[in-house]
Amino acid sequence: MKHSLLSVVLASALVAAAPIPAAFAQAARTQAAPSAASQLVLASSTRILTTLEQRRAEFKGNPAALREYVSSEFNTLFDRDYAGRLVLGMHGRGASDADIKLFADALSDSLMTRYGSALLDFNTSLKVRVKSETALPGGRGVKVSSEMIRPDGDPVPVDYLLRQVGGKWKIFDVMVEGVSFVQTFRNQFDAPLRQKSIPQVAADLRAGRMQVSGDVN
Repeated sequence: MKHSLLSVVLASALVAAAPIPAAFAQAARTQAAPSAASQLVLASSTRILTTLEQRRAEFKGNPAALREYVSSEFNTLFDRDYAGRLVLGMHGRGASDADIKLFADALSDSLMTRYGSALLDFNTSLKVRVKSETALPGGRGVKVSSEMIRPDGDPVPVDYLLRQVGGKWKIFDVMVEGVSFVQTFRNQFDAPLRQKSIPQVAADLRAGRMQVSGDVN
C-alpha cells in the first residue's frame, strides 16, 4: 500500500471531501457523537466511492471528465496553499504568498495528472472507520486517525491532519501507514529547491521536466 501513497492520498482526500449523506450522518451520531472533523472522515465516504463505481466506465472512456471530477473534489477540501508551504519547509521561509500558490498549484496539478487515473483501480468496497481524534500542538488543528477496512486484507491506517479555514475543516496532510504526504514531497523537492527558485521548480513541474513521485521504498 505504501508503494502507491499518492493514489491512496487522493482517494482518502476525496473520501473526506464528500458531503455527508443524512443517513450516514445519523449513523455517525450513534457512535459517541464524533466532532465535525471526525464525522467528515467517518460519514462522507459513500458518495465518492459510489460515484467512482457508478461512473467507472465513463471515466475510463473520458479521462478529461475524471480529471475534472478529481480536481474539483480534491480542491474543495484540501488546503493546497498551506500544504504547499509545509512541503517547501525551510525553502518557503520568506517566500511570497504568490510564489507559495504558484508552487502549490503546480504540485497539485502534476499530482492529478500522474495519479488521478489510479482512482479507477481503487477498491470501492472499502469502508472507513474512525478510531480517534487528537488535537495538534499549538492549536494547529486535529488529527483524525482512521482505518480503511478492506474485505480481503488487513485494515490500512490512514491519519488525516485538518485545520479550520473560513469555518470549514480542510485537510493539509494525509499519512498512510505512517507515511506523510507532506514529508514525502518535502524530501523529494529539497534538492531541486537548493538549486533553483520556487518559480523555477514550479515551471519545471508545469512543463513536465520534473515528475512528482508517490512511491515509497
